[in-house]
Amino acid sequence: MANFSKFREKPELLLLAMAFVMPLVFSVWVALLNNFVVEKAQFTGAEIGLLQSLREVPGFLAFTAVFVLLIIKEQTFAMLSLLILCIGVAITGFLPFEIGLYCTTVFMSIGFHYFETINQSLTLQWLHKDKTAHFMGQQLAVKSFASLFAYGSIWLLMEWFGIDYTAMYMLAGGFGLILVVSMWLFFKRFEQASPQHKHMVLRKRYWLYYALTFFSGARRQIFLVFASFMMVEKFSYSVGQISLLFIINYLFNLAFAPKIGQWIAKVGERRALSIEYIGLTVVFISYALVTNATFAAVLFVIDHLFFAMAIAMKTYFQKIADPKDIASTAGVAFTINHIAAVVIPALLGVLWLSSPSAVFVIGAIFALCSLLLALNIPNTPMHGSEVRFALNLKKS
Repeated sequence: MANFSKFREKPELLLLAMAFVMPLVFSVWVALLNNFVVEKAQFTGAEIGLLQSLREVPGFLAFTAVFVLLIIKEQTFAMLSLLILCIGVAITGFLPFEIGLYCTTVFMSIGFHYFETINQSLTLQWLHKDKTAHFMGQQLAVKSFASLFAYGSIWLLMEWFGIDYTAMYMLAGGFGLILVVSMWLFFKRFEQASPQHKHMVLRKRYWLYYALTFFSGARRQIFLVFASFMMVEKFSYSVGQISLLFIINYLFNLAFAPKIGQWIAKVGERRALSIEYIGLTVVFISYALVTNATFAAVLFVIDHLFFAMAIAMKTYFQKIADPKDIASTAGVAFTINHIAAVVIPALLGVLWLSSPSAVFVIGAIFALCSLLLALNIPNTPMHGSEVRFALNLKKS
């Protein structure tokens, strides 16, 4: 019993528990979305682009999280955000028309983006710098296991037992609600190691992190929105086949993410991010040219595997940041990440109607821009040594 009570006093276990619940629920929304909107609401690339742009609006407003922290603590805020996410997913199937889907998407997205903002802040605050990369790899493995469970459930329940979209959304959201309430009751309230600023923080010396974050958001949208939409529209993948693809993706993450975290800690952020961006450039060019459904699926899996290397961007920031800036900067970074994310899906959704290949060429350009920025990361980033080549900006 004494050992059991110790579990509730370990903040890293709470982080892992939350890392399980979020993808468990959100993965169901992602996996069903393209088939659901095509079959039930007759969406084209233009409508799906607009929906994804609306989904990113709460991410663009993530900087407002710092003002919410004036009222409630970060741990409580994270739990409330998870609750909103779960409710939004649970009600999605009841509104299978354009306006209804836009509304449930925005509601769900409020919970998702606030949670991601606060979760990143808590992870960087509660863990020592030497352990962060490895722990983030463990988080990715837990997220992968949760997503595997979600996609496996979709494949089993929808392909074999024939349950409909509405029931699947309800099951995912309802189960998530039960888990969040359980965590709320089980874990103690943890204190912050460093009191956080309760106002927006923009530091000139963080400019490289901001720039990397901007291009990460732009590039990621092309994968999330258009790579998966291509699998359905161009290659006619069913919801079961899409789920199996995601299962393969997360099996790779489950197996390799902790090792990737250790590898990043060993080789450094500059080398890890450079390899990621070179690989993504090749993947996006290949997306533009692919005509074979199997090869497209291989690209989809490789693309997803590179996401694990994005740990390096977060550990780079942790090494250069003032500990008191972490919560505020997490919100600001999410906003910067979503500046492009709000605009790109809608604009490229229109471009998709005339030239799907051009969408992926733009993704390759974004990856090359990220590569040039990553080469400016020092061998040993730290406070006072944020970049290799400065832009003549006064430090703040």
